[in-house]
Amino acid sequence: MIELLRIGFFRFTLADLLDIAAVTALFYGLYRLFRETLVLPVLLGFVVLLLLGFIVEIAELAAVGWIVRTLSAVWLLAFIVLFQPELRRILVRMARSRLLHFLVRSPVLPVLDEVVEAASEMAEKHIGALIVFAGSQSTRLVVETGVPLQAVVSKELLLAIFNPRSPLHDGAVVIEGRTVVAARCILPLSATTHVSGQPLGTRHRAALGLSEQVDAVVVVVSEETGQISLAHSGRLEQGLSPARLRERLGELLGAEDELYAGRQ
Repeated sequence: MIELLRIGFFRFTLADLLDIAAVTALFYGLYRLFRETLVLPVLLGFVVLLLLGFIVEIAELAAVGWIVRTLSAVWLLAFIVLFQPELRRILVRMARSRLLHFLVRSPVLPVLDEVVEAASEMAEKHIGALIVFAGSQSTRLVVETGVPLQAVVSKELLLAIFNPRSPLHDGAVVIEGRTVVAARCILPLSATTHVSGQPLGTRHRAALGLSEQVDAVVVVVSEETGQISLAHSGRLEQGLSPARLRERLGELLGAEDELYAGRQ
């Protein structure tokens, strides 16, 4: 292996450099995923355990090494059990990565303009709405709570569904590809009741709740305020303009070219 540096008996090779770079990139990636969660302090504790184990192995302390290995195994099990919600959100965020969207293109994107125009008009008229863009993870349990439709997405269809006089206006519509597969669907409520000190209504908690469990993107129109919000990866973006909504949907769903932007 190519030797880059030698100081006495110490040799630093190209393999060592690549090894350090890979480990650094791994831990930096984990830090970026966990930095906004309660998991980060616990993860740092595990890193300390790993460093301690490395030192113990070098020092050949058999008894201490056994204790450290046992603690590491117990820590890993406790970590998985205690932080299931946070881990699920992180996996959802990874599923929404740009690399995955580059490898797996979604046919849902040509409908964005129809959805944004419908949401804009409903916001102006203070008509409440919940519009779910299904992701790579199954929303079958949600779809089964609603009324099956299998209709092509259009602004007119969405306006008709969420018309207060419509029997389908309560609940959410679920979009898969270019199709509204169901309406009047029931979404799981998030345990979060306030965001930025402001109380959340049922629609916003429902949108947030679904985005915490699967990699769906949910558009919310508030009947009370007429504001448009967007829930994804356990986060809620509020007060979006139609232009900003179009931009964020494009970013989250991977709309990069004319076919996916809906300008066919």
